[in-house]
Amino acid sequence: MRTPFDHRPLPGRLLDRILEAEAGRFSLWLAPALVAGVAIYFALPAEPPVWAGAAAAIALLAASVALRRRLAVYPLALLAAAAVGVAAGSMATWRAAPMPGLPHRAVSIAARVAEVELLPQGRRLVLAAASLDGAAPLARAIRVRLRNDDPAPLAAGSRISVRALLFAPSPPAWPGGWDLQRDAYFSNLAGYGFALGKVTVLGTARAGFFARLRTTIRARVAAAVPGVPGAIAATLLTGAAIGIPPADRAAFAASGLAHLLAIAGLHMGIVMGLVFLATRLALAASEHASLFWPTKPIAALASLAAGGFFMELTGAHLPIERSFAMASLVVLALLVGRRALSMRGLMLAMAGLAALEPQAVPGASFQMSFAAVLALIAGYHALEPAFARLAADTRWHRRALRHVAMLFTTSLFAGSASAPFAAWHFGRMQIYFVLSNLFAVPLTAIWTMPLGLLALALMPLHLEHFALVAMGWGCAATRAIARFFAGLPAASLAVPHAPLWGLLLVALGLAWLCLWRSRLRLAGIPMLAAGLVSAWLVRPPDLLVAHDTVAVRQRGAVLTATIHGRQAFTLAQFQVALPGPQAPLHCAGTSCPLGPGATLLLAAAPCPKGLVIAFATASCGAAATLIDATRLGRGGATAIWLGRTPRVLTDRAVRGDRPWVVLGTATRPQRSAAQPALFPTPTATTPTATPAAGAAGAAPATPRAAQTATTRPMAPTE
Repeated sequence: MRTPFDHRPLPGRLLDRILEAEAGRFSLWLAPALVAGVAIYFALPAEPPVWAGAAAAIALLAASVALRRRLAVYPLALLAAAAVGVAAGSMATWRAAPMPGLPHRAVSIAARVAEVELLPQGRRLVLAAASLDGAAPLARAIRVRLRNDDPAPLAAGSRISVRALLFAPSPPAWPGGWDLQRDAYFSNLAGYGFALGKVTVLGTARAGFFARLRTTIRARVAAAVPGVPGAIAATLLTGAAIGIPPADRAAFAASGLAHLLAIAGLHMGIVMGLVFLATRLALAASEHASLFWPTKPIAALASLAAGGFFMELTGAHLPIERSFAMASLVVLALLVGRRALSMRGLMLAMAGLAALEPQAVPGASFQMSFAAVLALIAGYHALEPAFARLAADTRWHRRALRHVAMLFTTSLFAGSASAPFAAWHFGRMQIYFVLSNLFAVPLTAIWTMPLGLLALALMPLHLEHFALVAMGWGCAATRAIARFFAGLPAASLAVPHAPLWGLLLVALGLAWLCLWRSRLRLAGIPMLAAGLVSAWLVRPPDLLVAHDTVAVRQRGAVLTATIHGRQAFTLAQFQVALPGPQAPLHCAGTSCPLGPGATLLLAAAPCPKGLVIAFATASCGAAATLIDATRLGRGGATAIWLGRTPRVLTDRAVRGDRPWVVLGTATRPQRSAAQPALFPTPTATTPTATPAAGAAGAAPATPRAAQTATTRPMAPTE
């Protein structure tokens, strides 16, 4: 308690002022601490005991209760929350089924069809309880792409047999790159494959209600709206963005509109808002209901039920689950008369999702969406007086200015907050995202999604055709907007890959700036600035070596070469770590110089001195540092910094020894050491963005898998 004659030292008085100004804000940091604990768990080099996190949390909570001193309770509570995050990660790993070993040959598969996915060309099946060559059924699902000429009538629930070639999920293409193995491990996916022959239907069974409903909706939409607009409409109504061509997905990503194809918070807000408004209008039409019924709580509960139905219809993946959790808190706040959208509600949703689905924390979707909502809540709170003055003026042009300003502000805050995380995961930044969203989001909210909901309501009566046709017009217009902004100069720029500590500084700086309310929050600005410039403070690797591809950074370009022909997935992943124009690496003779003291061995020949890279197992003297097939099999993809003493970083050193880490996984057979030509005529191509996770790429196999809001490259085995 401060008095006019407070003679305590200055630090004590300042601390009291901070505690007084930030009263009630310290509890908001428990959710970020829990998320940090999950991140620590995934960064560990080895699997901790399952009980370690829970034991640490209990001990820290007991210590905080025993001390009962405010300055000691706060840090102990934060540490306890972090320990809960470690425990949540350990439990998620413990619950997951172990990864099975898949045969490295063609197998006969007998399985039940869990999902039929329509691709721009052909179909893809998600198979459950798959038996390989008559063995016991797998505990995990597998995904198999069918031949384009296969006419078999398939639906969810069918029992089938097919001969296919299967592949385990590939390790990262470079140390710290996209971890397909971790995604597959937590998505109950055993592997991928493609059919060698046509499918034989063994029998049919009744699939789940929502699986059948999604299939029916896709068929109705395709009949009413053919082509790409129909694929976009089906994506908005069922959540499966698998029929959209790669060029259009790339346009949505380059224009900053990829979030429209990833069903999440925007779509949930539109659906629940429309149902809430329609229910209130319907109740207002009745005099008795208006006078005697609690119309607002009824409308809120109706919107919540509609949101839950929409979540299950679109696959109940992580982004939509997160959005539904936030919406549930908003409805609860409306029912008890509290503020609908608050920072406390966001932190509660973040903590709940991180505890229940900790595998979402390392993903782009979790990071981008929570960063966007955090910036929106804090930003609108800061601008509330300005928007209140605009709302007080009832003149039509001032009201129109307010709506435009809110749209612009929403796009600016959400896009700017999520951009650093998108750049870290995908290596690109969209320049015109504010303008593109200014046109596309209102179109989706006012025209496309309302007509889609009307079509869903009319489908039981078989009267949905006209609503779907009009919805297709909106989808076509959104596609045109995406293509226009993607075609502008420098619409999508490649950015240097920031170190992990830079991303952590951005996250901490953003949270610091948004969660505190006193001038203490201004300390988040230098944190943000340091994190944003960190990409230019570290030296990128000079060489990246995967099991099938090598890339070398030389004179402002990235020179690449592959074995086994074109490796678009690996090359696309290399662009994240080494952004810039890719060009072929031209070599002649038996070796190819890669830089000071580094050589790529092209054929069986005596090893030179220095760093030597060979894609088959080779033998070199003590004067050479050898990166060959054996070392790549043990350590995985490798990054190299050239110099007097080359620094080598392997994928195993980054990921450690975890249950989902399986190295030595190759998507194509390796050449043997006996073959004289280790490296045929080099081929290098500039990869094209291809369908995102959940499309033709390596998305998790289950409907509950996370879907990102940004384009992912195609997985190598598909």
